[in-house]
Amino acid sequence: MPATTALRRTLAVIAALPLLTLAACGYGSEAKDDDTAKVADGAEKIDGLDSVRIGYFGNITHATALVANQKGFFQKSLGATEAKYAVFNAGPSEIEALNSGSIDIGWIGPSPSINGYTKSDGKNLRIIGGSASGGVKLVVNPDKIKSLKDVKGKRIATPQLGNTQDVAFLNWIAEQGWKVDAQSGKGDVTVVRSDNKVTPDAYRSGSLDGAWVPEPTASKLVAEGGKVLLDESTLWPDKKFVITNIIVSQKFLKEHPKAVEAVLKASVDTNEWITAHPDEAKAAANAQLKKDSGKALPADVLDPAWESIKLTDDPLASTLDAQAEHAVKAGLLDEPDLKGIYDLTLLNKVLKAKGRPAVDDAGLGVE
Repeated sequence: MPATTALRRTLAVIAALPLLTLAACGYGSEAKDDDTAKVADGAEKIDGLDSVRIGYFGNITHATALVANQKGFFQKSLGATEAKYAVFNAGPSEIEALNSGSIDIGWIGPSPSINGYTKSDGKNLRIIGGSASGGVKLVVNPDKIKSLKDVKGKRIATPQLGNTQDVAFLNWIAEQGWKVDAQSGKGDVTVVRSDNKVTPDAYRSGSLDGAWVPEPTASKLVAEGGKVLLDESTLWPDKKFVITNIIVSQKFLKEHPKAVEAVLKASVDTNEWITAHPDEAKAAANAQLKKDSGKALPADVLDPAWESIKLTDDPLASTLDAQAEHAVKAGLLDEPDLKGIYDLTLLNKVLKAKGRPAVDDAGLGVE
């Protein structure tokens, strides 16, 4: 369904700011080579490809990609086809990289996936797997906010206009019976769109009363004296909702299914390994964060952030559909046609080979 003027304006606002911050290094910064990810002797290229370019964010909600890079799971699965990486700060820039062919496969949040799919009239990407659930919290200044009703009249940050957490917070505000203009953020609550990198400093300075943010920003605010007032997982059935999924360009999926399957196998293998080795996996994720950003997370931030993320191969498709409905209710999105956004064929093939049940696309799969 064609986007309205309001949707185009929203997408333009979402896309513009992060691209400015990444202009100096293209769409995303290249991840440093990992000594543990050498190509094995005698390995063969998959689909004749020299490389597969994988994108992800340098934060703990992308733990699967961080660990798979650090521990060499991607490279092992791809054989002599080199795994290359690009690290992003925001979803719109990763979508642009996927559209331009700068990356082939990416770990990304639900809102950029929805926006990218609808903006291209369903022609640019598919969601091919899940990665993580949870890890989003409302953290507040306990001196100013004692209960949920005290949020009214306060200044609360979200990462970006129209992003996953922004939509969730606007939906929660509406459920309280309060009113906020989604575009300006003004109303019964003042919604301040603040980059996750600067939100802790803004909170420390007193210019924010709290924030609805993903990990590790939530735990950084707690380290600054904030209090978790609400964990978003409590608002969802079974306390599960998609925070990170895996996307691929439709062109790459059509032309190189074996390579896509290899990356999905690496993702499933990584999640199994993380479950079996939680402490080692946490250290591996932090080591990769340090390589990618130059700075590891301190234990008082890493430990609670890691605990709140639940890894999953299931993309939790019904929750993505619900998130799209929330964006529509907030006036940030026209009623979208998401039919075909999922293609879980290769993921279910990987799961079947491991004797595990298939995952569901909630009726939003390709026919």
